[in-house]
Amino acid sequence: MGHALITAGTSGLGRQVVQKFLEAGHHVTATYHSNTDKASRVQEELGSYAPSLHIEQVDVTNKQDITHLVDSAVKHHGGIDYLINNAGPFVFERKKLLDYSDEEWHNMINGNLDAVFYLLKQTIPHMRQQRFGRIINYGYQGANSASGWLYRSAFAAAKSGLASLTKTIAFEEAEYQITSNMVCPGNIVGDMKEANIEESRQIQDEKTPIGRPGTGEDIARAILYLCDRDSDMITGSVFEITGGIDVINRYR
Repeated sequence: MGHALITAGTSGLGRQVVQKFLEAGHHVTATYHSNTDKASRVQEELGSYAPSLHIEQVDVTNKQDITHLVDSAVKHHGGIDYLINNAGPFVFERKKLLDYSDEEWHNMINGNLDAVFYLLKQTIPHMRQQRFGRIINYGYQGANSASGWLYRSAFAAAKSGLASLTKTIAFEEAEYQITSNMVCPGNIVGDMKEANIEESRQIQDEKTPIGRPGTGEDIARAILYLCDRDSDMITGSVFEITGGIDVINRYR
């Protein structure tokens, strides 16, 4: 099977992605930023997959860290087949653009856009060599239309740029049988980020047309499908995984 590099894979939306790739028989290199205890727990929870799972501490805004990460990943499991760009900082405080500090702005752009550039530069050569690759980036609901996001200006700007980059890479790398797509999670919050679908079906969510909250497993299932070898006709696409929230005119 293949080798997936999944950033921020030990917590949040990345946790289920790591598990799904391991269950499908792939090797996985996952990263975490600072929570060593959580990374250790994940390594223990997925102990039955120990030979196939490698976890690295990485700051995705640091170019040298990314170079080391890819070198280490290739050393452990060979060339990169799947790049899942799950990592990306987020400012939880809701505030207008003029209230952002320079540091906050640069962290948003560096962590959500520049980091993907560095990772693409390091991983695409491996994909080109084997004439196969799958790239998955994360957006936000509405990123494909570059919609504004009140009080989230820096994050939205970075992810909208990433949506365009996703499409550009899809065209540029198609000759090497490399696809590039984006997934845009809906309102997945709290424990639901690491939950599975069965757990969410026990919860009624009146704000989501489908009737249950979204989960990390919903995102992971979509990513695994897009990474299938036979999904090569799907590239340059942006997928809204929202349970129907995005299809309703909120101003009706």
